[in-house]
Amino acid sequence: MDVSDRLSALLRARGAAEIEHPGGTLYAHLERVQRLLARLGAATEVQLAGRAHAVYGTDGLAVRLLADDERPLLAGIIGAPAETLVHRYGRCGRDRTWADLASTGLVHDRRTGQAERLDGDELRDFADLSLVNELDVAAHAPGFVERHGGYFRHLAERWSPVLSPAVLAEARRVLG
Repeated sequence: MDVSDRLSALLRARGAAEIEHPGGTLYAHLERVQRLLARLGAATEVQLAGRAHAVYGTDGLAVRLLADDERPLLAGIIGAPAETLVHRYGRCGRDRTWADLASTGLVHDRRTGQAERLDGDELRDFADLSLVNELDVAAHAPGFVERHGGYFRHLAERWSPVLSPAVLAEARRVLG
């Protein structure tokens, strides 16, 4: 069984295919995020993180498929770098992080209040994953672009120095 099959089995075993999410289920959303990251040229570890990005819950999704003490389980499937990105994404406090992410590189942990400074590839990968997740929701949640498009257009432009060019172009296409 390859990495993708093992990750798929874990997500299904933990109920991702039964959790409602814009565009169907959480499982379908996770698959779409991975595919979009692949299409936009993200590294394999970022694609795998995209497929698992919500397993620890997120600032916008309270459901958790894995507990923090199960991090070795996910790392054993997708690798430690991808799991670290998933964990960081899940713990990110968006209100404290997103506005200044490109200028500070700080990701604030919503549970502990501590901040971690990212730069280079780590910052780009985090920003790309965060925005691609929202782009999938925008494409599948009726009215999302009308209600939230202005915010995400502004955010994409603020993040433009740290986003990959392909993700920025996709944001401009999807959000108008």
